[in-house]
Amino acid sequence: MVQAALMKAGVRCEVLDTVSVPPRSRRRAVFKISGSEIGFHAAQSNTIVDMRECLVLTPGLFGLVQALRRRLALVLKAPADLHVTETDTGFDLAFRSPQTVTPALTQAMAGAAAGLDIARILFNGALLLERAAPEVVEGGARVKLPPQAFLQPTREGEQALQAHVAQIVGGAKTIADLFAGCGTFALPLAARARVHAVEQDAPALAALAEASRAAGRKPVTTERRDLFKLPLTPAELNLYDAVVLDPPRAGAEAQAGQLAKSRVPTIAYVSCDAASFARDAAILAAGGYRPGVVTPIDQFLWSSHIELVAGFVRGKG
Repeated sequence: MVQAALMKAGVRCEVLDTVSVPPRSRRRAVFKISGSEIGFHAAQSNTIVDMRECLVLTPGLFGLVQALRRRLALVLKAPADLHVTETDTGFDLAFRSPQTVTPALTQAMAGAAAGLDIARILFNGALLLERAAPEVVEGGARVKLPPQAFLQPTREGEQALQAHVAQIVGGAKTIADLFAGCGTFALPLAARARVHAVEQDAPALAALAEASRAAGRKPVTTERRDLFKLPLTPAELNLYDAVVLDPPRAGAEAQAGQLAKSRVPTIAYVSCDAASFARDAAILAAGGYRPGVVTPIDQFLWSSHIELVAGFVRGKG
């Protein structure tokens, strides 16, 4: 899939063997709930497959779902979506439902959560319960996750991506981390480099900033900015030894165009969509960047999705 996308875009580079995460490693998911059914939609259908076995979810996340099945059937009076993330301090739950928040719902939800290692529950954006701030560790820094924050789906895949990015940027002393999220790459890189983290999501950026101060790392500056509409310019980019890109599925076409005009020596690009990555890689190559090897990382077991990471270096002339 990665090779086909690159060939279609006219980009020539080596694609290494895929790095796969182990089964039962996915730490976040969105479940569909209706009555006593909880699981995922069947393919091309709104029918809920009531989940009784799963080879993708972590054992803890799967066990939580089984425990919630009967408990939530007594609490929810309408269908709901349930976003769950398994964090270091407990499970982070966020419900979306036509059902309104009432004191009775809050009390019932607290009862349903009893004994299940649940850190926080939100319902239609309202905080119903918080026994602990949901936290994960990024590069030795503890990050307090905002509600429904983006997080790499598996710890193993995240560690592989972090290791590849660190290798690509090498000894860079100043790094711009674009689409930085809560600091997946900025915080580990700040152990040895000054990092400027750019992100549109204000709560994620605030969580990153707080974690960087507590970690006692090299300075991490933050900037809230829509990189689709207002990408960093070549003059801004030229201040850095390396740039890290980790855009959403749509890719970073506008930012790639500005990078292609810059003098940044090294770019590390992390992507969850082969087609948008290939398009952006072609833009960078046309601007004089040489693509290095591409490493696919399969964090989405038994699905058509793939993650990948690649480096680009500025050519001479």
